Amino acid sequence: MVGLSVALAFPLAYGIYDLIKASKVNVFSLLGLFSIMVTGGIGLFQLDRTWMIVKETAIPFVLGLFVMASEKSKSPFVRTFLAQVLDLEKINNAYKEINIENNFQKRLTRSSYMLGMTFFVSAFLNFALATYILEGQPGSEEFVESLGKMTLYSFPVITVPMMAMVGFIIYYLIYGIKKETALELDDIFNQ
Repeated sequence: MVGLSVALAFPLAYGIYDLIKASKVNVFSLLGLFSIMVTGGIGLFQLDRTWMIVKETAIPFVLGLFVMASEKSKSPFVRTFLAQVLDLEKINNAYKEINIENNFQKRLTRSSYMLGMTFFVSAFLNFALATYILEGQPGSEEFVESLGKMTLYSFPVITVPMMAMVGFIIYYLIYGIKKETALELDDIFNQ
């Protein structure tokens, strides 16, 4: 119990330090910290393994909902993220010049929904993997070993398919922009 408490203190202390240093909330860091603290809390309070399965399923599911719901907000997640990588103004102007700017908005919206769906697939895969692999009660040696096994299998079962899906979304977006506007890759990405 003491070892787990000490282990949880490090990410919590760093999360607080980073928040104070950066003076703003990084959603992904906050989510990672939350995930670690929930996992640790499940172990500390020796909750049933069902809670671990719920946690493994809920986080990607909530992320999927967030991505899709943000599409209806003033600053959709996908557009905010892409603005750091793509020259959205130049792309939008290229669409305006050929009078099909609506196509670009549709392409961005579809990309958002596809990304949201990848999180739902991830939630399902996390659920299946956790249900199949996790054994024993949190805090037990059997549970810790099965958690390590689940982490090992998560790469081929979850990470690889997610990377393939995200790769397809990027291809769909970039190839579509190139095809519809005749912009080159150098024009699409921020310099």
